[in-house]
Amino acid sequence: MSINGAPVMAATVVAVDVGKNKAALSVTDAARHRLLGPAEFAMTAPALAAVVERVWAVLPDAAVKVGVEAAGHYHRPLLGSGVWPAGWELLELSPARVSEQRRVQGRRRVKTDAIDLEAITELVLAGHGVPVTARAAAVIELSGWAMHRSRRVQTRTATKNQFLAQLDRCFPGLTLALPDVLGTKVGRLVAAEFADPHRLATLGVTRFIRFAANRGLRVRRSAADRLVPAARTALPAAEAVVARQVMADDFVLLACLDAQIVAAEAKMARLLPDTPFAPLTTVPGWGTVRAANYGAAVGDPRRWPGARQLYRASGLSPAQYESAGKRRDGSISREGNVALRRALIDLGIGLWRADPAARRYGQQLRARGKNGGVIGCAMAHRANKIAYALVRDQSGYDPDRWA
Repeated sequence: MSINGAPVMAATVVAVDVGKNKAALSVTDAARHRLLGPAEFAMTAPALAAVVERVWAVLPDAAVKVGVEAAGHYHRPLLGSGVWPAGWELLELSPARVSEQRRVQGRRRVKTDAIDLEAITELVLAGHGVPVTARAAAVIELSGWAMHRSRRVQTRTATKNQFLAQLDRCFPGLTLALPDVLGTKVGRLVAAEFADPHRLATLGVTRFIRFAANRGLRVRRSAADRLVPAARTALPAAEAVVARQVMADDFVLLACLDAQIVAAEAKMARLLPDTPFAPLTTVPGWGTVRAANYGAAVGDPRRWPGARQLYRASGLSPAQYESAGKRRDGSISREGNVALRRALIDLGIGLWRADPAARRYGQQLRARGKNGGVIGCAMAHRANKIAYALVRDQSGYDPDRWA
């Protein structure tokens, strides 16, 4: 028996469906005879050892494949080295693939642990699943710091949006005179010291320039000539007093987030040379952050047989519909690793900005009438091939090869 045309593997399948605190397990032989389960066990070392003993008791004389459905980070403890007996092959399965298999079995709207275990079993018997390999300590640490930085950047973005919303309440019109408030030194000075526009209006242009100079900041008269009139014409909202108090707390939080992001980037820069992803920094436009984000999303590069599989796993491949000899390609499928998709798009942006050959290619696509989304995916596809080749060969970037 087979599914999707894939041959059945002559192996006993241990299917595992993971939850936050508990997991369910079943054991099925190659002839689809249920040998054990579904059996529920707690996500603890003693409980796992006990259920493995029960599995040993019913195993026939055949190879063993363990299929674990990915469940956020809850399944990660079951993928560690030494968790399962030596000789058992460990496979990680995508939740989307398991959900699709339930649909194939006619159970799209029925989801139970037992049904999920059957779907996992069928997928493993058909040869699906990504083999789990041991990752180097440097790659594990790099992934941790890259994810930490990503979360801090997201938090900083949300805090900046809240900060600017409060600023509009107490100093409306400032962003017209200074579009990038938090991205400039003078903008941060005004936000920190003159959230009350009356103070800036009273100070005047000359005294404001002198005030900034006493704090080590040179302000051009043209900028001061825009800021002071904006303060004089500002019409603060009724909640301006409260907004200034909230802004003060947000300003402290932003400084803390900036410091943590800088510290994370320093850690990533120290770890990257000890990982297989160090050659990526030889590509124009690819620095430590872009290379580290790619490395964190890829993990162990040995588990990817080629660049095509890696690109498909990102969800950037176009959705396809073909019937009666007619084919229609849609937008990207988005069925894949979000972190990998973002990393590849970011690498593509780096190529577009710094690599002449990639920029020429993008301009050719634009001349052919392609929109920005298509060009972005094309840049990501190009970046995926380059990154995979550099990591595989452990070689630096050769512009002539990719011209």
